Amino acid sequence: MTEISIQPSATQDLNQIVAIYNQTIACRHITSDLEPISVADRQAWFEFHQNNPRYPIWSVRAHDNRLIGWATLSPFYGRPAYGITAEASFYLDKSAQGKGIGSQVVRFLQQQMQPLQFSTLLGFVFKGNPASVGVLQKCGFQIWGELPDVADMQQHKETLLLLGYQV
Repeated sequence: MTEISIQPSATQDLNQIVAIYNQTIACRHITSDLEPISVADRQAWFEFHQNNPRYPIWSVRAHDNRLIGWATLSPFYGRPAYGITAEASFYLDKSAQGKGIGSQVVRFLQQQMQPLQFSTLLGFVFKGNPASVGVLQKCGFQIWGELPDVADMQQHKETLLLLGYQV
C-alpha cells in the first residue's frame, strides 16, 4: 500500500488543489464542470472549508510531502435536520490513481464521522466513473439512488449515482 499522510489543508495548498480538480474536467466522467476553474473561483469555497471545523478540507500527501490529492466533507442540502449527513468528496492527482490511495482517503473520511458528529456520508458520483464508484463500494458505500441522464457533458449525458454509508 502506498504511504500517504492526510492533514488539514494550508492556504498554500489551494493552487495544487485547483490543479488536481482541473485534471478531472476534460474526461467528462468525473465532475460536472465543463471548463477549468481558477484559484479565484475556489477561494470562498476553500475559506469555508478551511475555517469550518465541522466541514474541513484535507490535503493528501505522498511520502515525499508532495500534494497528491484532497478531500472534503460538505453540508448536505443546507437544512438543520440534515446536520447528521455530510457529502464526501475526494480527488487524486493522476499520478496517484490506481494505487489504493482512494480507499485510504475514504476510510479516513469515515473515521472523521464520529468526531464530527455525522452518521451518514453521501457520495455523488457519475455512473461513467467506475473507479470512484468501486472505491466507495469497497469501503462499504451502497448505491441508494440513480438520476438518469441529468448532466449534459456536451459529448454525452451522465447518470448521477447517489451512494451512501451509515454508522
